[in-house]
Parts: sequence; structure tokens; C-alpha cells
Amino acid sequence: MTAPEPRIVHSDERLLVVEKPAGLVVHPAASHKGPTLVGLLEGRAEGGEAGRPGIVQRLDKDTSGLMVIARDEPTHRALSAQIKAREVTREYLALVEGALDARTGTIDAPLGRDRRRRTRRAVRGSGEREARTHFEVVESLPADTYVRARLDTGRTHQIRVHFAAIGHPVAGDPEYGHRGRHGLERQFLHAARLAFRHPATDEQMSFESELPPDLAAALEHARG
Repeated sequence: MTAPEPRIVHSDERLLVVEKPAGLVVHPAASHKGPTLVGLLEGRAEGGEAGRPGIVQRLDKDTSGLMVIARDEPTHRALSAQIKAREVTREYLALVEGALDARTGTIDAPLGRDRRRRTRRAVRGSGEREARTHFEVVESLPADTYVRARLDTGRTHQIRVHFAAIGHPVAGDPEYGHRGRHGLERQFLHAARLAFRHPATDEQMSFESELPPDLAAALEHARG
């Protein structure tokens, strides 16, 4: 099977910044035997857990956008510490169903495993951990809202579960919302901005990623 290829946005001796395409799994897992981002970056990423070299953050298989990858163990430790200290900016663009009640807000609800379906996450699920998502409305549409979401924490499926929990699931989300909305074949969620301090130089690094064509087309459809 041919894997969708990540795009290298930035590369130096200590780290990579890549745009992960939708459809590409980040790292190997018992439930997935196909291509992974880790496999495609073999030899260019190091540090962290065995089987997940260089990975300090992850994106769901069908979420596209920016990721930072460490190239050695000290860089992995430094980037992980920045994430833990909430010093890394991770902003996403999402289309959510319906009209939000406020232009800005914070969804502060702990997340854990869904007690009935272990592959899903749920508010106040098993083994819950704090989770906080800030959002602002970018554009109000006839039946949806285009939002920018910023993570304080990075729990599995966090943005998807949080918006579903307040009654506004991410458009096209097959797990927590409605598959196929606006012709989508995946959830409308894109990691659009990433900013952090370079562990070696202390320089502030900032990267932005445009909506991929499938999400741009869905957004135009939602505009009516």
C-alpha cells in the first residue's frame, strides 16, 4: 500500500517540522500494520519511547497538519518539557456543526477512555485526565461554525471529544459526529499553527499550514 507522504517544512540537526497528511498513522500499534510516519522518517528521528522515535506529540490518523519531530534524545526531552509546561503553541482549524453560543470560550472537561467502547474517549471516562481546549470563532456559516482551537493539554481525540460534548461535533467526524458532512471523508480538523523554542538556540520558531484541498472544498460547501 502506498502511504501518503509527509512534507518536510523545516529540517536542521536537532529537529524536523513536518506536515502530516490525512490517512497516515503516526507510529506503529497493534491495531495498525500499514505505513506510519515513524517508518517514513526512519533514520531521521530519534529519542523518546521505543517504537516511537522522535515523537513528542501526535495527530490522529485522519487529522492533517504540523508536527515537530526530535532528531536526538536531548531534543526530545527538551521539546517534551516545553509541551508539559504548556509553552508550545498548537492551534487547529476545525469546522463544527451548528452555531456556537459564544465567539470565544474554553472547554474544560477531563477526558478518559469510554467505558463502553475502549477505542473512544469520553468526558469523565475511565482513567480521566485534565483536558482544556480554548476556541475562537473564525466564521459563522449557515449550519456550521469555523473555529480556531488551541490546546492547553494534548489528550487523545481531545478537540473532537470536547466539541461533541458541547453538542457541536467536528464536521465529518465518523466517531463522534456525522460521517460525510459536506462531502468529507474524514473529520474537518487541521493542525494549522505550531510554535516553540528551539532547544539548541532558544530561538522562537513558528510555522503555519494552509488547509489541504479536501477541507478547503468542504469549507466552501458549508458556506453555501
